[in-house]
Amino acid sequence: MKISVFGLGYVGCVSAACLAKVGHEVVGVDVNAVKVDLINAGKSPIVEKDIGQIISDTVTTDQYHPGQLSATTDTEKAVLQTDISLICVGTPSHENGSLKLDYVRRCASEIGHSLAKKKSYHVVVARSTMLPGSVEDVILSALEEASGKRVGEDFGIAMNPEFLRESTSVEDFFNPPMTVIGQYDQKSGDVLCEMYTFLEAPLERTDIKTAEMMKYACNCFHAAKVTFANEIGGICKTLGIDSHKVMEIFCMDDKLNISSYYLKPGFAFGGSCLPKDLRALTYKAKTQDVDVPLLNAILPSNKVQIERVVNKIIRSGTKRVGFVGLSFKAGTDDLRESPLVELVESLIGKGFQVKIFDRNVSLAKLFGANKEYIEKEIPHISMLMTGDIDELMAESDLIVIGNKAEEADYIMKNISSEKRVFDLVRIFKNLDDASSGYEGVCW
Repeated sequence: MKISVFGLGYVGCVSAACLAKVGHEVVGVDVNAVKVDLINAGKSPIVEKDIGQIISDTVTTDQYHPGQLSATTDTEKAVLQTDISLICVGTPSHENGSLKLDYVRRCASEIGHSLAKKKSYHVVVARSTMLPGSVEDVILSALEEASGKRVGEDFGIAMNPEFLRESTSVEDFFNPPMTVIGQYDQKSGDVLCEMYTFLEAPLERTDIKTAEMMKYACNCFHAAKVTFANEIGGICKTLGIDSHKVMEIFCMDDKLNISSYYLKPGFAFGGSCLPKDLRALTYKAKTQDVDVPLLNAILPSNKVQIERVVNKIIRSGTKRVGFVGLSFKAGTDDLRESPLVELVESLIGKGFQVKIFDRNVSLAKLFGANKEYIEKEIPHISMLMTGDIDELMAESDLIVIGNKAEEADYIMKNISSEKRVFDLVRIFKNLDDASSGYEGVCW
């Protein structure tokens, strides 16, 4: 393919060189003539392992035998001679943390002016890291305004976040964990997919906003992992424990610790372990004068999630609320520190008429291990329980799916269209299957 790469900084330089290495015809574009001259001379404008050799191998200074990679300051020439343009310009921060998108806007506008003179279809791809909505609000609008053309008709647009780490970017480019293509339409995505046929990594095609969000989700999680390990290390040091040994064993658990488990947005956590152990460890850190802001923030953040649901139910305008599930997760009768119990208690205190269905908790009322807890700690909630799911539906205007009990499916199949459903656990994998009265807590 013929590809133009706008911005010859870190991401743009690596992307251009690596794409040229696999046989694409690539032209790098930058306003900085020094960077352009360096690449045309077969030299790298950045310090990065292997990139200098790749540029040297893909650039030929012999005018009769041009290489796969070249560079220019001429936007129009680059756009007219290529099929796809990658925007890799910088998105630095303002002092308040917001992104400065001036370079992106200017680049998109210049590409748009060039598209006005082009008759064939062209795809513009954002590689720069930008918050969700930026491609549509900044790039798309600038392209249409400058070109006088329409996206989806005259040109395509896509988001293709990069996952490159400095010092290992070449390895990362050719062996990514996944390739994410956020496409405006099928045609835009098809062109970008063709560019990546040399990769064996999983390729995920999605919408543009999801693709924009991916880089932020990844980087924030990486930052949280570093901070978590450092805070555990700080506590270990004061207790004379080898923190590296602790985390080495920690990482051996690929069922829960290093896995996708728990990484699904939903309601607050609860149960007999997580809240108790968090309190114990953060208290121990306090006695050792070790500041652990991340660990200290977890329980307050969990509380916010409960309050968010309370406020959502209040704003619904209904006073009759039915709960499917009361234990902190399906398949158990354990109500200790169940966030659903806290949610129910909050609604009762605010005057809501509440009904609850939970098969396991109903059995526990009769002879379960939690019978004493139910009778002594939450008798007022125990009185609100029903064993008839149809009664719950009939006497509730809003139904909250609190855990993935088997009755949740029955509810979704039999609930009337006048009723509303607030889902805390993601009953539907595909939200297109949901009814108009359905809403999720984080989706």
